[in-house]
Amino acid sequence: MRSYDPDLTPPWKRPAAVPEVPAEADLVVEEVATGFCGAVIRCEAGTVTLEDRFGKHRVFPLEPRGFLLEGRVVTLVRPASGGPARPTRTASGSIAVPGARARVARAGRIYVEGRHDAELVERVWGDDLRIEGVVVEYLEGVDDLPAIVAEFAPAPDARLGVLVDHLVPGSKESRIAAQVTSPDVLVVGHPYIDIWQAVKPATLGIRAWPEVPRGQDWKTGVCQALGWPSDNTGAVWQAILKRVTSYKDLEPELLGAVEHLIDHVTVG
Repeated sequence: MRSYDPDLTPPWKRPAAVPEVPAEADLVVEEVATGFCGAVIRCEAGTVTLEDRFGKHRVFPLEPRGFLLEGRVVTLVRPASGGPARPTRTASGSIAVPGARARVARAGRIYVEGRHDAELVERVWGDDLRIEGVVVEYLEGVDDLPAIVAEFAPAPDARLGVLVDHLVPGSKESRIAAQVTSPDVLVVGHPYIDIWQAVKPATLGIRAWPEVPRGQDWKTGVCQALGWPSDNTGAVWQAILKRVTSYKDLEPELLGAVEHLIDHVTVG
């Protein structure tokens, strides 16, 4: 006996098969209904979380034909591991190396001005720095930078990188930096009065960092202008730091400076 397909719809009218694609971390897709485009950062039972290029997160159900991948309709499914999607990049955007051990510390160092600077660098570049064996230390200011550099005694196999706040023409910081002339030392900086400003305002849900009158403590003035507690700027900073999840949350002037320093210290 001849067997017949119970579906009597002509083949040319049947919808094309839609491929199932595992929702692996960093896969970039577009949600069909809303047009939201982003990279997969998490996949759990029944839902997937996407992050767009502005750092905004949206959670969507794993519905059939729910996403576009390179313009094609696909059905996202939970990865075979059954667990959350595993990040394939570090917070700095570098390729992650699962299970990699920290390298023995190099003789070279990166110096930053203060504790907040060091904490921000660690948050975004910490994985990279451990793999490269680079230690970051903070100075509590750069007024004594020439003497600090002389004491460090930089050499081709012990290079020094220094990150300076407010390194703009005519500033006190630029005059101090100009006194450091060793070829094994690289002094770079960013234009911001304080490292707080290197965090994009949008990351914190504000339009812009407020202007603070000259002569007033900058952190205190910022907190007062934004209605943040001004009597504990350390706690405010920790709240800011928690909002930073990757390099996308930082201004490009800081990104370029830190990457330059890492390259300088790890040469050879």
